[in-house]
Amino acid sequence: MNIASLLTDPNIRWILLGSLLLGLSSGVLGTFAYLRKQSLMGDALAHAALPGVCIAFMLTNTKSLWFFLIGAAIAGIIATFGIGFITRNSRIKQDTALAIVLSVFFGIGIMLLTHIQQSGSGNQAGLDKFLFGQAAAMVSADVYTMMGLAVFLILVCSLLFKEFKLMSFDAGFAKMIGYPVAFLEQFLMFLIVIAVVIGIQAVGVVLMASMLITPAVAARYWTDRLGLMAALAGIFGAVSGSAGTLLSTTANNLPTGPLAVLAATAIFVVSLMFAPRRGILAKLIVRLQVRRTVRKESGARVSAVKEGASL
Repeated sequence: MNIASLLTDPNIRWILLGSLLLGLSSGVLGTFAYLRKQSLMGDALAHAALPGVCIAFMLTNTKSLWFFLIGAAIAGIIATFGIGFITRNSRIKQDTALAIVLSVFFGIGIMLLTHIQQSGSGNQAGLDKFLFGQAAAMVSADVYTMMGLAVFLILVCSLLFKEFKLMSFDAGFAKMIGYPVAFLEQFLMFLIVIAVVIGIQAVGVVLMASMLITPAVAARYWTDRLGLMAALAGIFGAVSGSAGTLLSTTANNLPTGPLAVLAATAIFVVSLMFAPRRGILAKLIVRLQVRRTVRKESGARVSAVKEGASL
C-alpha cells in the first residue's frame, strides 16, 4: 500500500496529524530541557508517569487520556519535588537523584501494571501498550486531546520564549531582574509532564524521552541561534513523528514509537555527519585544510632556508 492511498484513510490522517504535532511540541520543549542540561529529566518524568497512569486507571477503571493526564501530572510533580528534595538535603548530585527517582517510580509502575493485568478486569486490555506505545490503538477522542495539548504546549513555549531563553542561559541574572525562576522551572517541568503524557500512548514511556531530546540535539548542530534551534527541533520532531506513523502503516504494522525514535536518530546521525561547522565531515575538511596550509608553510620555510644556505 502506497502513501497516497494511506492518506485517503481518515483514521490514518488523524493519527498522522496527532503524531506530527506531538513531535513538533516535543522538539520545541526538549530544546529548553537540553540547554538546561536536564536531558535525563524527560526520561525520569516519562518513567514517573507510569505509576500515575496505573493509579488513575485503578481509581476510575476507564482508559481516559484526561484521567491519565491528571494521574501522570501528579506523579510527575511528586517526582520533580522528590528530585529537588534529594539534591537540596544531601550531597547527592542531580544526575544520581534522577536515576534514583526514575528507578523507584518505574519499579512501582511495573508492579502496579502487573497487578492490573492479573486482576482479571475486562477493561485493562492494552494498558501495557503504554510501555512502548501503539498509535493504532488511539481513538478519535485521544487524537483530539493530543492535538489540543500539543498546540497548547507550542503556544506556551512561544509566549514564554524570552523567559525560558534567559532562564536557560543565565538563571542568576533572570532571578536578579525579577523573573520568578523557581516558578518557571517547575512550570517547565509541568509542560514536560504534559508532553510525556500525550506521547506515551503513541511512543511509550520507555521511548518518550528520545522524542524530547534527540530532535533538539540534532538541531543544535545546525545553528547557534535559540529561535532557529527551537524551530529546527520542532521540524525534526514533526518529521520523525510523521515518518514513524507512515512507516508503521506500510511495514506490516510495526510499532509507531520505535520507528519514530529511529527516524529521529537517523536525523541526528545526518546532522552529526553533515552539519556545517559542527558536523564530523566539516571538521574533517577544516583539519585537512589546516594540515595542507601547515605543509605549504613548512615547505616554503625549508625552501627559504635552503636558498639562504646556498647564498
